[in-house]
Amino acid sequence: MKTFKTNVFKITIVCLLLLVNLMIAQPSWAGKKYANDPDYIEITKALDTALQEKQTQGATPEILQKVSNLQFQKYIIETGENVGICRNETEKTLLVYGQKAKKSRSTYDNELYLLPSGAETDDEWDCQGVYIPGQAATEAQEGTPASAFKIVHGTRLVATSNPQTGETEFNLPPANIFKSGEANWFIPDNLQAALDAGITNAKIDD
Repeated sequence: MKTFKTNVFKITIVCLLLLVNLMIAQPSWAGKKYANDPDYIEITKALDTALQEKQTQGATPEILQKVSNLQFQKYIIETGENVGICRNETEKTLLVYGQKAKKSRSTYDNELYLLPSGAETDDEWDCQGVYIPGQAATEAQEGTPASAFKIVHGTRLVATSNPQTGETEFNLPPANIFKSGEANWFIPDNLQAALDAGITNAKIDD
């Protein structure tokens, strides 16, 4: 009986030591996990800057929105999958960004792919964002340049069409929006220029 109690005591001590070790080690594991993640590093720096702006300039609506968006992007990376997933509910084909093919000769960081309406990218294929075509100027409004709507991995992005304007809308804010020359992404001037570059289909979830 005495031996049994001694064994229970030893097991309890070992369990407590393991628990304490896990509590101490968890922050270091988290730090190592994101130490080399470019998106996480970029968002963390931007969030620190936004929080400093909040202290020096006050809690303006713009700064609060920026802080909220960055905190949300950071949360997505920490809790989501290792890939981004894009779903197209726009009733038209979207152009999405993904990693380059192995035989690609492109000098850009990624490539454009076609995502048909009603389709969702495969959960093992990293969707990195959506190409937004530019709009030509009219008498009623100024023209807008083409841009890239960037998301971080872990994001589940759903694109829909506004029934009144026909513009593409998203369920989540972007991690960033690039125009041509602002990042090493292929952002052609217009949709036809993108299609002329020769685009293949994104890997679709069956």
